[in-house]
Amino acid sequence: MLFETLATTGHEQVVYCHNKDAGLKAIIAIHNTVLGPSLGGLRMWPYKSEQDALDDVLRLSRGMTYKNAVAGLNLGGGKAVIIGDPAKDKSEALFRAFGRFVESLNGRYITAEDVGIDVNDMEWVFRETSFVTGVHQVHGGSGDPSPFTAFGTLQGLMAALNARFGDEDVGKYSYAVQGAGHVGMEFIKLLREQGAKVFVTDINRELVDRAVDEHGCTAVGIDEIYDVDADVYSPCALGGTVNEKTLDRLKCKVICGAANNQLASDAIGDEVKRRGLFYAPDYAVNAGGVMNISLEIDGYNRERAMRMMRTIYHNVGRIFEIARRDDIPTYKAADRMAEERIAAIGRLRLPHLGVPPPSFQGRRGN
Repeated sequence: MLFETLATTGHEQVVYCHNKDAGLKAIIAIHNTVLGPSLGGLRMWPYKSEQDALDDVLRLSRGMTYKNAVAGLNLGGGKAVIIGDPAKDKSEALFRAFGRFVESLNGRYITAEDVGIDVNDMEWVFRETSFVTGVHQVHGGSGDPSPFTAFGTLQGLMAALNARFGDEDVGKYSYAVQGAGHVGMEFIKLLREQGAKVFVTDINRELVDRAVDEHGCTAVGIDEIYDVDADVYSPCALGGTVNEKTLDRLKCKVICGAANNQLASDAIGDEVKRRGLFYAPDYAVNAGGVMNISLEIDGYNRERAMRMMRTIYHNVGRIFEIARRDDIPTYKAADRMAEERIAAIGRLRLPHLGVPPPSFQGRRGN
């Protein structure tokens, strides 16, 4: 049934990676390499089944194709997952074994950190392959991508505010932020620096207390975040929080945050449009992290990265223009923008065959 699934999703390649001695059970999914080598993070999660892991990596890798295309990067979409508990199953052998599988793909897939993974884990992967981004600065990497994802989210927010209210005065509006993790906390910091009223929640009470104590936010309960009378709902943690149960409760006029897969379904996206809510498509808004790490391929430069983040404003603005022009929901407009770029470039080149980028030649951590 896997080939039938791939025919539907459009994936080029799925690789199952197993090393009994290291305890490695991983899946790498390469969705599309028309624009360039596939780039996407490595996620470690205690999936209930192998099927759940496969479903997740297929969904996430496809999302990376669209994210990278809309971001204007010469990169395709890929993703990897390791089945395991990041709190107790990590080891040097595990990540080095994974790195060898990445190396075997000869540059068709470039990995990075994602949920359950940090820069220290990437150090072990880097020992076995050069096809790693988000490594520590001492290796010519960019380090933690969270501040860049948050800054890019701010650019997308300003475009959404302009589309809905006609101005970009972030501090003038109020925000219900769900999630105060690495990216969420950075985003909260940026909002508060502009004087915005911020309501915050998180499953980790310590993070909420930090947002209150350090940044002057107002704490609300995990479920109560949907009832807050705020101008903007900003999901920055879990996916699918805009759904049949929450949509009626949202009092916002704009939905814009850093989380992936914010809409529970396409039907919810259609309903969001019908209700007049302005949804800034997540993969266009949260592209700052992947933009930042993509620069490692050519040689990282922080100033160049910050300039690239600002293109998110124009990308999100363009999506709203397409949505108005074609009278379609913004999630469809974002997909259309990505698909048009892939189709146009696809006429000029074949799928990426795995030739390493010049700056990756010989760059090894071992």
